[in-house]
Amino acid sequence: MNVIFTCGGTGGHINPAIAVANVWKQRHPDSNILFIGAKDRMEEKLVPQAGFELRTFPATGIRRGMSWEAIKENAVSMKNLLTSIQGCMKVIKDFKADVIIGTGGYASFTTLLAGRLCGVPTCVHEANALPGLANRLAASFVDRVLICFQESAKHYKHPERTQVVGMPVRQEFIFTKRADARKELGLDERPLVVSAFGSQGAREMNMAVAELFRLEQEAGFPFQHIHAVGSYGWEWMPDEVRSKGVDLEKAPAIDMREFIYNMPTVMAAADVVISRAGSATCNEIAATGIPCVLIPSPNVTDNHQEKNARALEAQGGAVVLLETECTGQRLMDEINGILQDPDRQSRMRTALLRMAVPDSAQRICDVLEDLAAKGKKE
Repeated sequence: MNVIFTCGGTGGHINPAIAVANVWKQRHPDSNILFIGAKDRMEEKLVPQAGFELRTFPATGIRRGMSWEAIKENAVSMKNLLTSIQGCMKVIKDFKADVIIGTGGYASFTTLLAGRLCGVPTCVHEANALPGLANRLAASFVDRVLICFQESAKHYKHPERTQVVGMPVRQEFIFTKRADARKELGLDERPLVVSAFGSQGAREMNMAVAELFRLEQEAGFPFQHIHAVGSYGWEWMPDEVRSKGVDLEKAPAIDMREFIYNMPTVMAAADVVISRAGSATCNEIAATGIPCVLIPSPNVTDNHQEKNARALEAQGGAVVLLETECTGQRLMDEINGILQDPDRQSRMRTALLRMAVPDSAQRICDVLEDLAAKGKKE
């Protein structure tokens, strides 16, 4: 069987596709897998690293507005779209694809449209509670729309084509044991708070965390805290923390890093997570069942991070704060409110685990097998 995965632009699009491709390869070791993405994007690094073949085509987004610059950029985008569709159709025919799945990005839309024109069964997986533009467009013609949250079905013109499958996450998030993780990290008996706001970080949130560090010190460090600053904040954040009167060398309860590379281990050990609300993060939190405080990024298209966060909040698994509401004191209050109420912690964990779909990749593979089988019959 020949399967095409198409994704691009961000890890939130690429990593779920790789997770499903790995499960598919386990199920069908003799099958052929091909990824199609965009030139000069993250997939050119991540997909080959995962051991899969990748073809790329030019892909540029649509710029909103009617300015002359927007019109010129959109004209280039349309040219790239037509060129990419033609190229994708040739690849699809040469590869003899049995089924195609897209997980987001403009390259995904192009490939799915080309697949439709070639008569190949197609499906799209949407990680966010509110679908992005590319997936909204693709949903109008694909055979199946795979979603993470049931409430997302209302955003599609053909809800009867939707199917809840959850979000594929790395197996380490599901199976890493709390006791093993805490031992590996060298933690004591105090609770662990983990905070991170993306690989680049967020200045306003890092400022609030610096103030939070001061309050933790003032309270005698009632919990341990691992914080990822991100690449942009790593140069100035230590000085900001010192200006608050916190000497990190004399505060072993605080572990401030540029990045958290062992996130499954850190999450398994955590009692509270503070983070943005990207789709991958929300689903990793749900899979681990860690009570969370989510601060959606205000700088994303269609405010989709707040939609993701509200989906967890509605089920009782998260506290949602807007960035404008975040101060060190507010974060301290929310952390204490969770840590000092064991019953609340238990309710939040139960709600999150109820939302999680640990066999998401398996479910998606089931859909691909079904579509491929129907395609052969036709």
